[in-house]
Amino acid sequence: MGLLRAFIAIEFPQPIKDAIERQTARLRQTLGNDLIRWVPAQNMHLTLKFLGDIAASHVDFLKQMLAREADTHPQFDLQIGGLGSYPTSKRPRVLWVGLHAPADLASLQKSIEAGACRLGYEQEERPFSPHLTLGRVRQNLSPADLPKIRAALDNIQLGNIGTARVDSVHLIRSDLQPSGSIYTNLFSAPLSKTRGEI
Repeated sequence: MGLLRAFIAIEFPQPIKDAIERQTARLRQTLGNDLIRWVPAQNMHLTLKFLGDIAASHVDFLKQMLAREADTHPQFDLQIGGLGSYPTSKRPRVLWVGLHAPADLASLQKSIEAGACRLGYEQEERPFSPHLTLGRVRQNLSPADLPKIRAALDNIQLGNIGTARVDSVHLIRSDLQPSGSIYTNLFSAPLSKTRGEI
């Protein structure tokens, strides 16, 4: 069956995705599609670990690891709101919606990273920075276009969009198509219901 491209992520309920779409509509209209490649709302997720190309025969090991790690972490809530760009507002490459997360999120991400490393996946060098990618700045922009993006980010404030309950983590397959990525959920591992059930 060969290789498949995969990652581990937190999914968000449809009402939250709809709210993000509504609240970012003005930004999308202001900047349009010539400057930014927008992520469709249904594809928004919080990546905990990007695995890259994996052997299909390895999926079962990943499922076992994910089930084990998820079971040792309690469910928690994430606040969604705020707007920003990476790496800086002067040279934006990625536009994002912010996530305000309890320490539970960092703990969950760390243990999934460690579990993936034990299975032979490469350690992520960059520090974990929770966000939802709204769009990516197109590569062929002229220097005159960057101030437009910066001005739009400065002028459009994004307040609190809502709260999402995180009750599971997912192993997701990504198929790259000319029209964008198509995601398929391969496995979902529920988080523990309460603290202390470890």
